[in-house]
Amino acid sequence: MSNKKQEAKKPFVLWFTGLSGSGKSTIAEAVSDLLNRKNIKLEALDGDRIRDVFPNTGFDKEARIAHIKRVGYLAGMLEKNGISVAVSLVSPYTEARAFARELCSRFIEVYVSTSLEICEARDVKGLYQKARRGEIKQFTGIDDPYEPPKHPEITIDTSTQSIDESVTIIMNYIENFI
Repeated sequence: MSNKKQEAKKPFVLWFTGLSGSGKSTIAEAVSDLLNRKNIKLEALDGDRIRDVFPNTGFDKEARIAHIKRVGYLAGMLEKNGISVAVSLVSPYTEARAFARELCSRFIEVYVSTSLEICEARDVKGLYQKARRGEIKQFTGIDDPYEPPKHPEITIDTSTQSIDESVTIIMNYIENFI
């Protein structure tokens, strides 16, 4: 068997990061569906769903960093056991994303760089409005910082790229990666 074929069997971690409403979860779900159809074992770890399982996870900086580290640990364990992972978390802090990267062998950071203005316009849950009114404290992009990745493997901007275009960019990267 050639090295390329052996390499193709190695799992990886796709880590989607960006502001709330940027399109992370939508793109991650579409990529996950495509990879599953290609018979690539993949688990999707979405921030909202994970918080449903761990409802007492806070939103201050320390709690967010701990949450991202836990998800990074889980992603790394799944990867080590032959399962690729698509993580979609705001994951606003460079330090926490770097920790997650270190736990994974084949980490692909996908920065969904959609602007705050576009994310606020898409705010179907009304979270940005609540944060602007002071009803939600420490909301990323409003009164808590988002630290953009300096060197992501992939950058997507859903204000200029459709979901289909974004998925194509990611799938092309994955096909060359694996």
